[in-house]
Amino acid sequence: IPSRQPDHKATYVQLIRSLGTLVATMPVLRHRALYQGLMFATFSLFWTAVPVELIRHHGLTQNGVALFALVGAMGATSAPLAGRLADAGHSRLGTLIALILAALSFMPLLIHPAWGVAGLVVTGVVLDFAVQMNMVIGQREIYGLHAASRNRLNALYMTSIFIGGACGSAVASTLFERGGWTLIASVASVFPLLALLHYLFVGRSATRLA
Repeated sequence: IPSRQPDHKATYVQLIRSLGTLVATMPVLRHRALYQGLMFATFSLFWTAVPVELIRHHGLTQNGVALFALVGAMGATSAPLAGRLADAGHSRLGTLIALILAALSFMPLLIHPAWGVAGLVVTGVVLDFAVQMNMVIGQREIYGLHAASRNRLNALYMTSIFIGGACGSAVASTLFERGGWTLIASVASVFPLLALLHYLFVGRSATRLA
């Protein structure tokens, strides 16, 4: 492997300090970090609470929960679609679809609780699909902001995702014990709805067309 000498002379401390500059000067990064942080809060809230719901109220065993998780993983199929939409210049459309799908993904059991496990499967697949789609489009946008800063941009983006995920997981148990799945679904729907409202009224103009 040939040796590679970086062409920058910044120290580690300077690189860490530059993270704040990147956030302050790149609105696309701020918007995308917010969207995906809120989306992952919903994602983590769902996947933290759903095993308890499946075991307590639907009689599934641990093996059943594992199979449920495999079905939910089907949502990852959105990655190629998201990539093609972004490459074709449809980042705005893809973002809009992802945020709307995430906000509506909890509707099956809120509208008709008798759907049971089938309703949870629909939520899991649609939510995973939406979160993955928004993440891929977001990564494509922030990677195109400044080639020399891609590692730092990705660090900021991923940090926002894990902060959102940690918040979603942290409140899952309390919400479930106080209001069951209805409260979980109601709160989980709010996060992508907030992202959608922010996108429509603030961040849409910052979304790259291609």
